[in-house]
Amino acid sequence: MQGLLAPIQFFIFLGSLGFVLRYLFTGEGLEIANQSVVVKTLTLYTIMITGCIWEKVVFGRYLFAPSFYWEDVFSMLVLALHTGYLYAMYTQKLQGVELMYLALAAYATYVVNAGQFILKLRAARLDQEAKLREATAVKHEGFQGVTA
Repeated sequence: MQGLLAPIQFFIFLGSLGFVLRYLFTGEGLEIANQSVVVKTLTLYTIMITGCIWEKVVFGRYLFAPSFYWEDVFSMLVLALHTGYLYAMYTQKLQGVELMYLALAAYATYVVNAGQFILKLRAARLDQEAKLREATAVKHEGFQGVTA
């Protein structure tokens, strides 16, 4: 599920970022920018819920499993900023430019958090490939010893 939702969320983020920046540069399109941040936030909530379920299945904990502890800690900041955006928008505590700056702060944390997960997954893949090469080499050496 995460493999499908993560790229979808990223493309939603890119579109929303475009709307936010358009508003900041031109003063036009506040409503579509707001709507796009809401869609991005709902997508974030979905991926966080499914991620918690995955973490529970794989590591026995919904959050803060040792393997993903710091990624989960930073995810809480991402969630807080996105949720703060929704609160500020719906209560009208912030409007216009200030609201868009909050969206940019939320998006900056999202980019950092996504980078954390990408680096973690890449490291895991490289580790798995190294273990596979090592196992193949040991198997190959053992086979040569038997035939010699």
